[in-house]
Amino acid sequence: MSERKPIESWLSDMDGVLVHEGQPVPGADEFIRRLKESGKRFLVLTNNSIYTPRDLSVRLRAAGLEVPPEAIWTSALATAKFLADQRPEGSAYVIGEAGLTTALHEAGYVLTDLDPDYVVLGETRTYSFTSITRAIRLIDNGARFIATNPDPIGPSTEGSLPACGAVAAMITKATGVEPYFVGKPNPMMMRSALNQIDAHSETTAMIGDRMDTDVVCGIEAGLHTILVLTGVTQKDQIDRYPFRPTQVVNSVADLIELV
Repeated sequence: MSERKPIESWLSDMDGVLVHEGQPVPGADEFIRRLKESGKRFLVLTNNSIYTPRDLSVRLRAAGLEVPPEAIWTSALATAKFLADQRPEGSAYVIGEAGLTTALHEAGYVLTDLDPDYVVLGETRTYSFTSITRAIRLIDNGARFIATNPDPIGPSTEGSLPACGAVAAMITKATGVEPYFVGKPNPMMMRSALNQIDAHSETTAMIGDRMDTDVVCGIEAGLHTILVLTGVTQKDQIDRYPFRPTQVVNSVADLIELV
């Protein structure tokens, strides 16, 4: 195998890498500070489509991390970029929150339930049976089915919540139509992030805490992949997968000297 080139750009997952249960991972603040001082291009990635980058920047600041909105890339932004490339100035019926509707509006999309080009499913804390029924009927009538991410559950203080992947499965069961998922582990998410900061896969690292999304997505996009052990995947679980990250470190604090 050829030796990899030096890392010039960084992509990092958010939950489990920089923050954990609303608290900053030790060393994350210094890692972000070092990235900004280095001048290297970087993006913080998340499959969460509920919030806009500005919203997430404020939430990260409350956790002690200064990440500007322009350095945040969500599955909502990736979805909007994908749809704008596929069908410019199209129309969509959207189930989701401001993060998704804002991204689609800014991409030139019209949001409507009158014969839309797409049904776009994202995350929301208040999935409505009425809106899901409307989505099913629109898909039955020929609308194309897009979902921001395949995550089946999301966290809350009370326990797990059904998320985009679970609701997508219900719509698929009712229509027989599978959605196209844009977010991780689809490497489309990584490719759109690379394009956003004009980075090249050969010189970009992806930091994640999950083998089944962050790492496999990074591998398929041709990136240098780094697994941190501060989130979902634990060290004794790595060998269960048929692929391996380029590096395994205890936390993002171990990467500060690499920036």
